[in-house]
Amino acid sequence: MVGKLRLTSAELTYLWNTYMNDTGAICHLEHELHNAEDEEIKPLILHALEISKSHIKKITDILKKENYPVPYGFKLNEDVDVRAPRLFSDSYALIATNILGKTGLCAYSTALPFAVRDDVYHFFSNCLRESDEIIRQTNEVMLSKGLYSKSPYLPTPENVDFVKKKSFLAGYFGDKRPLLGTEITNLYANFQRNALGSATMIGYSQVANKSDVTDYILRGKEIAQKHCEIFGNYLNEHDLPSPATWGAEVTDSTTYTFSDKKMLFYVTLLTSLSVGYYGASISASPRRDIGVMYSRLIGEILKFADDGTKMMIKYGWLEEPPRALDRDELANKHKESFIGGY
Repeated sequence: MVGKLRLTSAELTYLWNTYMNDTGAICHLEHELHNAEDEEIKPLILHALEISKSHIKKITDILKKENYPVPYGFKLNEDVDVRAPRLFSDSYALIATNILGKTGLCAYSTALPFAVRDDVYHFFSNCLRESDEIIRQTNEVMLSKGLYSKSPYLPTPENVDFVKKKSFLAGYFGDKRPLLGTEITNLYANFQRNALGSATMIGYSQVANKSDVTDYILRGKEIAQKHCEIFGNYLNEHDLPSPATWGAEVTDSTTYTFSDKKMLFYVTLLTSLSVGYYGASISASPRRDIGVMYSRLIGEILKFADDGTKMMIKYGWLEEPPRALDRDELANKHKESFIGGY
């Protein structure tokens, strides 16, 4: 009975997003696999690639059974030259695969509660397990190679205590309290994501074809580096270490590797994810100055994402997601057909 239910708006949207993200990931992973040399890293890239391909097959089957159009997404013969020289090192590929698993874990955990149909529920449930396995496997290799940046350690308190001063919420004037564990975690993780984003955009800027796309990607790189500096300053003020940066993991290749359409989509995707992470960071930080800082950064990247979306529309690269019916549009079409009949 449940299997005969129509797909809900939430199920369609999460399936559509997963399809788009995985077709893009396949382009990246195929190129990285072709150039990978490290025998410990290659199997992890291959495993992530096989998972993404299986997602595409399962989503295609679900949508076709519903007579719902399968998204166009990204194609290996259009959006990547798999045989192009390496753009990123094996270390970058490993770290990026780890982040891919973490991003998937967040996305699928959001999608699963909205899955009503049995086939969709099992799909996203399985996606969660796959992401968990990607994270576990890549963590092990990153640790063995000294590439895993652990968040700072905290001292062990002598006993349980309670907040006694209202200055716990302050942050602009007077003594600033030490950062909480949640604040440190988010500052550290947001630094890591921006560091990887900066390295990605350095590589993209070298191989972009259109000058305005290159300029946009360079602008994104500057924003990511600035955000790293801001997060790093908060950590350094409290004698806490900052994560590593990954700019050195980008090669000097300027050969066509990915289509501008694919790279622009990925940059806007990274930006939209940052909005969500920053919003979660605000909710987990009682210190007012940190909340205001994140709010300011959100405004900056929302403007950046908006400009990227406009550019994708300009070049006809923005595929329309599932949406509600436009009743006025239907009425106008009917009116035009009625008038045309006379």
